[in-house]
Amino acid sequence: MLLYKSLKISLRREGIDLSTIGYFGWVTLPYSFKFVWSPFLDRFVPLKMGRRRSWLLITQLGLVLGLIGLGLTDPAVSIPAIVAAAITVCFFSASQDIVIDAYRREILPNNELGVGAAIGVYGYRVAMLVASGFGLWIVDQSTWALSFQQMFFVMSAIMGVGLLTTWIASEPHLSDAPPSNMKQAIFDPFLEFFKKEGAIAILLLIILFKIGDAMVGSMLGPFYVDVGFSDAQIAAVTSGLGFLSTMAGLFVGGVILFRWGVGSRDGGEGCDPGEGYYKPMLFFALLQAASTLSFIILTKTGADIYALSSVIFFEDFSSGMGTAALVAFMSSMTHRRFTATQYALFSSLDSLGRTFFSGYSGKIITWIGYEKFFIFGAVIAIPGMLLLLKMLNRNPLATPP
Repeated sequence: MLLYKSLKISLRREGIDLSTIGYFGWVTLPYSFKFVWSPFLDRFVPLKMGRRRSWLLITQLGLVLGLIGLGLTDPAVSIPAIVAAAITVCFFSASQDIVIDAYRREILPNNELGVGAAIGVYGYRVAMLVASGFGLWIVDQSTWALSFQQMFFVMSAIMGVGLLTTWIASEPHLSDAPPSNMKQAIFDPFLEFFKKEGAIAILLLIILFKIGDAMVGSMLGPFYVDVGFSDAQIAAVTSGLGFLSTMAGLFVGGVILFRWGVGSRDGGEGCDPGEGYYKPMLFFALLQAASTLSFIILTKTGADIYALSSVIFFEDFSSGMGTAALVAFMSSMTHRRFTATQYALFSSLDSLGRTFFSGYSGKIITWIGYEKFFIFGAVIAIPGMLLLLKMLNRNPLATPP
C-alpha cells in the first residue's frame, strides 16, 4: 500500500500530473513477474533456520533498505531516484509475498483454505492500515506533520515486527521432498499444473476476477485528493473504516466459502480443487462491480465525509469477500511440492490489473474523467463473470447443495 496509495498521494501533493502518477503503477511490475525467480525460493535453503523462514528474513531485510531509500528521495529533485527505490521495495515485497503465500498453503489442509485465506488477509489488512492509514495520518499537518520522506523512515523501523515474527515462527513440515535440482524447481511446477483439466480457463479466471476492482483501486488515492479530502480524512475513512469493513467482508466471505464451498466437501486430495468455489466467486464478482460503480456518488457529492464512508464500507466489504475467495481458490490449485512457484504464477497473473494495466489508468482518466472511468472499471469485470458462468455450467458439482 505504500506503493499503490501513499507514494501516489505524495506525488499528487507535489503537483505531479495524473498521467505520470498512473505510469508509476509500472514500478510494481515485479508483482506480476515474481514467478520468474520463485523457483529459486522453492529450491534453495540459504540459512539453517529453514527454507521459508530464511527467505523471509532476507526479503524483510531488503524491504528495510528499500524503504530507507524511499525516505532519501524527493520528487521535486529526482523522479528516477524514486522509481529506483520503489522498484527495490516492490522486488523484496513481491519476494516476501512468495514465501508467505507458500508458508500459508503448507500449514493448511484443503478444507481450511477458505477460512485460512481470510485470516491471512486479516494480517495483510492490518499492515495496510499501518502503511496507508497510520502513514497518511502522521504526515497530515493537523497531527504529526511529518514529511512523506520521514514517514518512509518510520515504516522501515516498523519492519522490525516482521523480522521478530520470522524469528519466532515455526518452519512448515512437508511430507513431499522439495525440488532437488533447478530443472525440477523450474519446469515441474508448470508441467504439473498444465496437466489439469481446464488449466487455461483457471489462469484466465485469476486474471479477470479482480481486474476492474484493481484498476480502479490503483487511482483512488489521487481521486480522493482531487475531490478535496485531506490526508487525515483519507486515512481515517479509507484505512480506518475500510479496515473494519474489509475484516467483515473477509469473515463473511470465509464463512460462505467454508459453508457452501470447499469446506462442505470432503476436502480430500483427490477431489476437484475448484469444486465449490465458482458460485460464491460469481456472487462476489457481482458485488465488486457494483461497489466500483458506487464511486460515481463521490463525483456528485464532492468532499462529503458521510458519502465517502458509505462508499468505502460497501467497496471494502465486497472486495474483502472477493479477496478471501480468490486467495483460497489459488491456494487450492497448488501442489504442496511446488507451492511457492505455482502460487507465485497465480498471484502474478492476479496482480496484472493493478500493475501493468493500471499504468494506463491515469491516461484513461484524463481522456474520459473519473465518472466514466468507474463505469469502465465495472464493465471490464463482466468477462470474468461470464467465464465463471461457463465454468459453473461445465462443472455442475460446483453448485452448492
